[in-house]
Amino acid sequence: MSGRAEVPVIAIDGPVGSGKGTIARRVAEALGWHLLDSGALYRLVALAAANRGVALDDVDQLVALAANLDARFGSDAAGNEQIWLEGEDATAAIRTEEAGAGASTVAVLQPVRDALFQLQRDFRQPPGLVADGRDMGTHVFTDATLKVFLTASAEERAKRRHKQLKDKGIDVSLAALSRDIEERDRRDSERSVAPLRPAEDARVLDSSGMSIEAVVATVLDWAG
Repeated sequence: MSGRAEVPVIAIDGPVGSGKGTIARRVAEALGWHLLDSGALYRLVALAAANRGVALDDVDQLVALAANLDARFGSDAAGNEQIWLEGEDATAAIRTEEAGAGASTVAVLQPVRDALFQLQRDFRQPPGLVADGRDMGTHVFTDATLKVFLTASAEERAKRRHKQLKDKGIDVSLAALSRDIEERDRRDSERSVAPLRPAEDARVLDSSGMSIEAVVATVLDWAG
């Protein structure tokens, strides 16, 4: 192996609400490595399309945007998620309902998925990369140095999501969140393209009842 293939990668996959984004950011920060939030890329493509007036059914233009997406991921001083698109802070913009709807539209376009696959591979830069998503270890970085499948019970994940939304002033039923998470788990695991599952050589970490600090410490210990 040579070039990028020699750069170490920690792939952190898991279902919705497992905390993989937070853990990936903390691990990347601790190691001084680059960070890839693969799930945000589709939202960034949708945002870039909106910024440039590109229609979401213009596949050729969307592929060009995806292939040349200028995205960067990191944390602010408090350790919170921070995302830049073309050098501008896009953290809040990609979490809107509009960006989410746009992401759903572009994510079903195979040429866009193909373009983003290569873009994700290009995030592999020295000194190392921490990549989080749902198919990082099984599809994008099959040769990752460490593969972690981070999970937690559906009940635990619903409680975490419920707290996040309450902290933002959004009132939602815990029972409804639990049902939504279970349904998304089913869809993700049964999808025909890159279904959600642990890689054969992944280390499964059930974070139920664990603090963020304990999960980060475990991943860093596994990383050696």
